[in-house]
Amino acid sequence: MSGSYDDSMIDVSSDSFWEVGNYKRTVKRVDDGNRLCNDLMSCIHERARIEKMYAQHLSEWGKRWRQLIEKGPQYGMLERAWSALCTEAEKVSELHLEVKAALMSEDYEKLKNWQRDAFHKQMIGGFKETKEADDGFRKAQKPWAKKLKEMETMKKAYHSACKEEKLAASRETNSKLESNNNPEAQKKLQEKVEKCQQEGQKTKERYEKSLEELDKLTPQYMENMEQVFEQWQHFEDKRIRFFKELLLEVKQHLDLSANHRFQNIYHTLEDTISATDAEEDLKWFRSNHGPGMPMNWPQFEDWSVDLNRTLSRRGTKKTPEGVTLTGISQTGSDQPVQPPKTNSISVSSNERTPDWSDEESGANPFSANGDGNPFEDKPASPVLSVLVRALYDYEGQEQDELTFKAGDELTKLGEEDDQGWCKGRLQDGQVGLYPANYAEDIV
Repeated sequence: MSGSYDDSMIDVSSDSFWEVGNYKRTVKRVDDGNRLCNDLMSCIHERARIEKMYAQHLSEWGKRWRQLIEKGPQYGMLERAWSALCTEAEKVSELHLEVKAALMSEDYEKLKNWQRDAFHKQMIGGFKETKEADDGFRKAQKPWAKKLKEMETMKKAYHSACKEEKLAASRETNSKLESNNNPEAQKKLQEKVEKCQQEGQKTKERYEKSLEELDKLTPQYMENMEQVFEQWQHFEDKRIRFFKELLLEVKQHLDLSANHRFQNIYHTLEDTISATDAEEDLKWFRSNHGPGMPMNWPQFEDWSVDLNRTLSRRGTKKTPEGVTLTGISQTGSDQPVQPPKTNSISVSSNERTPDWSDEESGANPFSANGDGNPFEDKPASPVLSVLVRALYDYEGQEQDELTFKAGDELTKLGEEDDQGWCKGRLQDGQVGLYPANYAEDIV
């Protein structure tokens, strides 16, 4: 407590509110209220940041797993049920972003505005409310504290007089016991005792009077202090009630279980998962990838003139512009261009006969050996056999193509066709096609 009487106050022996200076705790509560506003704003801001981060993680998780599910082998209604988890994450992510927005735009701003209206900063520092509280208590306590100081002074004087009286009486007693007792000295000691007794009586009366005056002032002191205290109790009551109201609003924003949209998300998720039917999924797979798929089974087809108009199985595509029969493009690149090829030898029954020219009609592309290589059957008539060396690496793209490395030797079994392909045999006996411009004759 400030004031001229404050510096010489006795040490507080009690923790009571009524002791001089103990009202400071109530004044400090005003500053604590402002600090609690800052703490609660920080608390809300941190929770909003957590909501945002959680929403982002949920959204990223949902998108990543949706892509994995779509690219994965799962199919049918179970795929939709699995994907529903990703949908749930994306929708819940949206709700948590809304929670974050509500916390910051509503709760945080509401608390910030209330703090600004409740606590007013001063130019010299501190808050206006803190100064008002301190001034109010100091004014209410000042008269009583002044009387208390006077009473303490009287008490100190009385106790000092009592001490002097006791000391004088002790000296007088000791003087009487001495053998060489001086009557004159004895008389002075006796007078000293009487004087101390008189002084003691006077200080006692002043002390009792001061205490009586203090007691008379105490009720007024208590009333004034009570009024100031109730004023700041009311101030603190508003803060507590506001905090309670605000925390309930925060709870409503955080409680997604009470949000009908949140409930609908999980109702939809449960319905989607429950709708999964193993029999339907198996039926779908049978129809699209199993025995239930349609098939153009081979049928007898009579010969017609139109068959002569078809190209060979490797002549259905035109040679790309800039590629010669030797496979060297006009761009000047050293790497030969692979001759164009037609579709795989696995063809439907209505295309199988036109895929083979008259020259190849004697060979069965589905030979009995089961490997599907149309060139494993020995030709009916002798063919050209020339030893050639590979100029470049080549990896067969289809079942009837050879794979070799640059420098490998193989046997060319026929002349180059119109599309730039040759039939050959590797040293391990494998027979197939290779680009003619990938090998040269060994002289």
